[in-house]
Parts: sequence; C-alpha cells; structure tokens
Amino acid sequence: MIELPEAVALSRQIQETILGKKIVSVKVAVSPHKFAWYYKDPQMYEQIILNKTITESKSYGGFVEIQVENTVLLFNDGVGLRYHSELDPKPMRHQLLVEFDDGSALSASVQMYGGLWCYKKGDFHNDYLTVAQEKPSPLSLDFDRSYFDNILSNDNQKLSLKALLATEQRIPGLGNGVLQDVLFNAGLHPKRKTNTLKKSECDKLYNSLKGTIYQMTQMGGRDTEKDLFGFYGGYGTKLSKNTVDTPCVICGTIIKREAYMGGSIYYCGGCQPL
Repeated sequence: MIELPEAVALSRQIQETILGKKIVSVKVAVSPHKFAWYYKDPQMYEQIILNKTITESKSYGGFVEIQVENTVLLFNDGVGLRYHSELDPKPMRHQLLVEFDDGSALSASVQMYGGLWCYKKGDFHNDYLTVAQEKPSPLSLDFDRSYFDNILSNDNQKLSLKALLATEQRIPGLGNGVLQDVLFNAGLHPKRKTNTLKKSECDKLYNSLKGTIYQMTQMGGRDTEKDLFGFYGGYGTKLSKNTVDTPCVICGTIIKREAYMGGSIYYCGGCQPL
C-alpha cells in the first residue's frame, strides 16, 4: 500500500523519469476491478489528457499526484505504478496505461483497492486529499513537538496507539504499515492506551515517528512495497509480513502477528510490552 514514504519516492521517480513526456495513448479500465475508483466516466480520461505533457509530480500524505498541464492524475492506497521503457513489453492487465511519444509508458494496477482519478484542476474534491494537503508532513519542520502534543491531546487519551496514529487522518500518509516500525523503535505496543504514556515515552514516540519516517523515505520506501521500476524499497522493515515468526533483531523474541482493529499488528513481546 502507498503510504507516506512510498508516495514521496514514487513522486520523485516520476519527476525524474517522465517529466516533459507527451501522452500519445490512453487505455483505461481494460481489466475490470470492483475496487478501482475512477472519477466519473473513466472512458473520458483519454479525451482530457491525450496529447498533453507531464509537467510535475507531487506527493501529499499517501497520495501521488501527476500534473498533466491543466489536468491531474491522482493515485492512492493499493495502486501499483510502474514505468516501462520503450524496450519493455507493456502489461496486458492494468486499470490504466498511459503511453508516451518516446515509446515508454506508465501503468497503474490496483491490488486490493485504490483510486485512479483523472480530472481538470479544480473539478475534483477528496476530503482525504484536502487534509493531506493542509496538515504538515512528519518530514517537515512544522511537524514539531508542539504539533505532536496537540495530537496527543486529552480528546484522544482513551485511544490505543494504533487508533491514534493510523486512523482519522491525524497524520496523513501514516498507515498501518509504517506504524509498526514507528512503535517498535519507540518500544511501545500498538494496543497501548495513550493515557498510560509517561513523558519519556511520549518523547520516544515523537522522535521515533520523525526519525523512522525520515529513514524510510530516504531509503526509497519499505522493503514490503515496490517502487516505480518494480524494485522493493531499501528500508528493511523490522515488523512486517517479512519478519513475522522470526527473532527480534534486538532481543531475540519471536515477532508476532495479531488481528486488531480490522487489520494486522506486528510486535515484539520483549521490546514492546503491553
């Protein structure tokens, strides 16, 4: 799933790879997917971006935005974006395939669920995108200790740390995947209640959140997610599907996986006591 580190990495790679290329072919909704979300009629995508040029790419939280002159391509969640050179075979199955004037292409394929929105600037509104654009990123200086303390406010004191950090867009782009290592590096269990944290533990959590996300981003995303070229990110996750049932790198306790809040949590019972 695209979370903040992957969105930043994908946006950077798109900026470096397809900027200035002209779109000469658009194929959309070729492979039906019930959880692929489009803007209005996807068959209109060709009409509004054909023969236009890629002008910029940005990321907001877990969103990847590609500007095509006065039009926007927007992706999130479980959309796999891939670049194909002029020599590469183009995929047969996809939800969107955009081909460029030099023979290269960009494909988008939905895994579990995800948005592939194409629209003229100003035509589309998404509450999650708006929040991601308005709130400071953990990578920014504006996301300081004072801002973090507001997230830890009294209104949220009864929440578990997973609920606090990975729901309600309190920190856009921080999802259940990134959350696992943030809490591991802070030595805190995902089920731990916010109102039980000592000041020193709040300090650790803030520093881990800032530092872990920075490291994930600098290394091109997590090793559970693929980048624009189909390679896994360079950040080796400590808690993920890759490490479950293996010894903790710190204390040797076996990493556990558990269902919680409609998803999975991973934790080390030795380093993250509940």
